[in-house]
Amino acid sequence: MTIEWQWSSFEALSKDDLYEILERRQEVFVIEQNCIFPDIDHIDQQAFHLLGWKHNGTERQLVAYLRCVFPGVKYPEVSLGRVLSTSAVRGTGIGREMMTQALTHTERQYPGMRIRISAQQYLEAFYGSFGFITMSAPYDEDGIPHVEMLR
Repeated sequence: MTIEWQWSSFEALSKDDLYEILERRQEVFVIEQNCIFPDIDHIDQQAFHLLGWKHNGTERQLVAYLRCVFPGVKYPEVSLGRVLSTSAVRGTGIGREMMTQALTHTERQYPGMRIRISAQQYLEAFYGSFGFITMSAPYDEDGIPHVEMLR
């Protein structure tokens, strides 16, 4: 499977791309994870967005996404969040590919800066494989156990 990766500032996102992002975040975080939370948090405007598009003939479908939040917005460090892949592509390695893309871009934009994430606890080993170290005990975030991790 070939994925087209697109980095974009909030301002450069088309209306259609933004709609796709919000639809996928709703699909994964609200519906699949049965989690009611304020997804629209006014942080999107202060982030780069990584979109992973799968092409089906003449159409494209957003199958992976994350946002890279500017330093000083959520944490003193840059942070990655809203990390998702759709159920159609889970287990294909797209998560690893997306994290590699994200870390490469983030390190290029913010050389030498640490990266902080609030990770769902069940993904602790996955993020650990990219050099993230757990910095907190598990805590509840919107009804889901999370840990804070730093790279």
